[in-house]
Amino acid sequence: MTNMLLKLEVQSGEIIKRPSAFVKTPYVGDVRIINENSEEDSYLVHTPALGCCGLSDKGSQILMSELEENPKRKCKYRADLALLNENDNRVVVGINPALAEKIIERCLFYNIFDILKNHQKYYQQAKIMNSRFDFAGIDSDGKQFFLEVKNVPLADYVDCTKKERKNIDIKSLNKNFNEKISYFPDGYRKKVKDTVSPRALKHIQELETIVKTMNNIRCILCFVVQRDDSCIFQTSVIDPIYKDAVKKAYDSGVEIVCVQTRWTENGECYYNRMLPLNL
Repeated sequence: MTNMLLKLEVQSGEIIKRPSAFVKTPYVGDVRIINENSEEDSYLVHTPALGCCGLSDKGSQILMSELEENPKRKCKYRADLALLNENDNRVVVGINPALAEKIIERCLFYNIFDILKNHQKYYQQAKIMNSRFDFAGIDSDGKQFFLEVKNVPLADYVDCTKKERKNIDIKSLNKNFNEKISYFPDGYRKKVKDTVSPRALKHIQELETIVKTMNNIRCILCFVVQRDDSCIFQTSVIDPIYKDAVKKAYDSGVEIVCVQTRWTENGECYYNRMLPLNL
């Protein structure tokens, strides 16, 4: 059995504008094909993670999948992976959140997900209480489980606010390229004291409620790190509301795990390891 989980047919591109000059939605950008002689200067690309904190914004180098032709579809491509260069190092990052769900489905299918080893069955999109979770099923002991997946595309040598980051001399930390911290969440919010993702907060709070009020049900929150240049995962300090909620849920019995994958530039995704957590 191979540890390759997914294989995408990808094309190299560079985002030249987002939102697009032609379609005014933040989920669409203009992209030029790299190393292609084309009569068209640019194509429309779907960016499911918006700008992804700079990973799929203007100037970003991406790997994208060509979408099936559809008269109702305006985009020719979808941004799935980002290419990052740091000195002599290069890393491929999964930026399409839907890929995280596909990765966990493949882990379950190939039975390489340690926390649910030898499960009896699983299915996708399970509704309970006021949420729809990514997976549910029966584990090896006959116990029902609910599993929520969160995509983690971001990593840095420190986890701090952007203002604090500007004052840190990264070279003085003496860290190797693959010693970054993967963190979740990050992104736009109207007020600094707001939670970054109300949906993510709702999910973890409801998982905690299920564990505390319903017998014989396992609840699992799985973070998927789609890059191989980090050595640990933590809930981000920029969102103390979510960070506290995850720790509280963990203390109440919600299982928190982190799967790390490795992408190649030809669109292959491999299971790497389970990352240690700092909650």
